[in-house]
Amino acid sequence: MTQADREAQWAEWMRRAMAGDSLAYRRFLAAVTPHLRAVALRRCRSFGASESDVEDVVQEVLIAVHLKRGTWDPARPIGPWLSTIVRNKLIDSLRRRGREMTTPIDDVMETLEAEEATDPGDRLDIEALLERLKEPQRDIVRSISLGGAGVRETAERLHMSEGAVRVALHRALKTLARLYRSETL
Repeated sequence: MTQADREAQWAEWMRRAMAGDSLAYRRFLAAVTPHLRAVALRRCRSFGASESDVEDVVQEVLIAVHLKRGTWDPARPIGPWLSTIVRNKLIDSLRRRGREMTTPIDDVMETLEAEEATDPGDRLDIEALLERLKEPQRDIVRSISLGGAGVRETAERLHMSEGAVRVALHRALKTLARLYRSETL
């Protein structure tokens, strides 16, 4: 069965469901759910969202289909209507969650590897630069950049919000870059 044939069948079941046939509505939902899951998975990947969000998006789509089924025009294809609902529900999910993006560490491991320091004085230079930072910036840089701790862990230890730790880290690294440039020129 082609996708067009499937969508024609879904449309027929939805027409019957809108006319009050509950069995046709159950068939529609059972048949369309795997398609919605595949579309949600594809869109999560393309939008950079976590694949763990797929089931939540599918559930929200099914609720929206149920609540908005009267907005579907039976003279039009049902596939684009469903795809639009998936897209909108995924965007809603991303907005609620914020712009948090995750990348598996294995995908970027090669770019994170630092060269081994060949000059023992490098560590002393870093410490001298760090001493010129204010607290808690110095502690945050040591914790995250040198110690490998996470933002959440550092924030909890310093009794700060994660956002405040990120801002302080950004400002500290900017200051360190400026200090380093001024000393090497």
